[in-house]
Amino acid sequence: MKRHAQVGTGGRARMFYEAIALNYQESCSLVAFCDMSQVRMDFSNRMLVEKCNHPAVPTYKSSDFDRMIEEQKPDVIIVTTIDRTHDHYIIRAMELGCDVISEKPITVDEDKAQAILDAQKKYGKEIRVTFNYRYAPHHTKIRELIADGVIGDVFSVHFEWLLNTDHGADYYRRWHRNKINSGGLLVHKSTHHFDLVNFWLDTEPKTVFAMGALNFYGQAAAMKRGVEHFYYRSHGSDVAKDDPFAIDMESNETLKGLYLDAEDETGYIRDRSVFSDEVSIEDTMGVLVRYKNGAMLSYSLNSYLPWEGYNISFNGSKGRIEYSAMERPYINAGGDMKDEGAAVYHKIRVCPTLATPYEVEVEMREGGHGGGDPAMLDDIFLPNPPADPFLRAADHEAGIRSILTGIAANKSIASGQAVDCDTLVRW
Repeated sequence: MKRHAQVGTGGRARMFYEAIALNYQESCSLVAFCDMSQVRMDFSNRMLVEKCNHPAVPTYKSSDFDRMIEEQKPDVIIVTTIDRTHDHYIIRAMELGCDVISEKPITVDEDKAQAILDAQKKYGKEIRVTFNYRYAPHHTKIRELIADGVIGDVFSVHFEWLLNTDHGADYYRRWHRNKINSGGLLVHKSTHHFDLVNFWLDTEPKTVFAMGALNFYGQAAAMKRGVEHFYYRSHGSDVAKDDPFAIDMESNETLKGLYLDAEDETGYIRDRSVFSDEVSIEDTMGVLVRYKNGAMLSYSLNSYLPWEGYNISFNGSKGRIEYSAMERPYINAGGDMKDEGAAVYHKIRVCPTLATPYEVEVEMREGGHGGGDPAMLDDIFLPNPPADPFLRAADHEAGIRSILTGIAANKSIASGQAVDCDTLVRW
């Protein structure tokens, strides 16, 4: 039985510790929590006891990470801290003899990516990056269709992702709104999308050019639209009561327990106004990518739109695949995890060059991220997971290749020049 300890008990943590406690007790054990906040760890332990019928686990402050490993002797560290600290815990865990499961993105810039690469080579430990979108049945089907040559060689991909004003806005009130913390949405969010293209086409990015702007969120954009009254945070603000972009943490058990109650300890404000001058990430992004196999990608991400979902088309030597999806929007840690990114509908249409187009039927599955969460958790936590001919498990190299596109895109936005991904890290 593998022993797991988890560092970071914020909004992304619960999927992992509840999975171990509820579904994988025969193969896994949860032995400790580690976080800068005792309040958050106490809340997570309460969730274990009340919702999972699992005993509370020992807790350690972030400064006691090494002591936690020494005392609890975990085999695996689950890293669900804020993105900019992933590299610290991943590297230190390997130094102390542990394998790692890391939330995406694996890290936020090329220097930290290089440090992870070098440490993994030195210590030889296993790193898994949790790309749950790989496991969604429709995404797996696309990989199968492309690998089977249904549209021949893929020459170009158009990928449009839409975040609505529930889910999209949430990135601009949280720590993600500072690029130093998250790498911006082209790293934090788009790591999923760039990984899918790498996964579908079995290739990696070569050259990237990008543009981006803050057009909707932030104070300057709001003032252009005629907004006159501003506030720092929702809690306790009369102005926020009339703002559809404000959230109420007091009335939500999870948001209150993880964030509002922990403010005196952490200094972290979870409900800041999305129309603030502190926002340093873009909300409108366009990226062009040339891959090492010659394929091209045109990608866009907009985070203020009326519905949540995406449209993708693959153009090949024998035809075209068209894929559209709508997802149920959510606020992180604000509801049931199974609703996070849950599918409303998916549609795959194959258009052969010289034949009649047809739809490909794929079974809709329950669970977060289009049904990907349960399948991924099985693959991670079962001692003998089902054989996977699609090779959906992602290691640290896949995790780094997924962020190279976003890192290069950030550099391109800043410089106005195309960026060669091969200059970013030494493999």
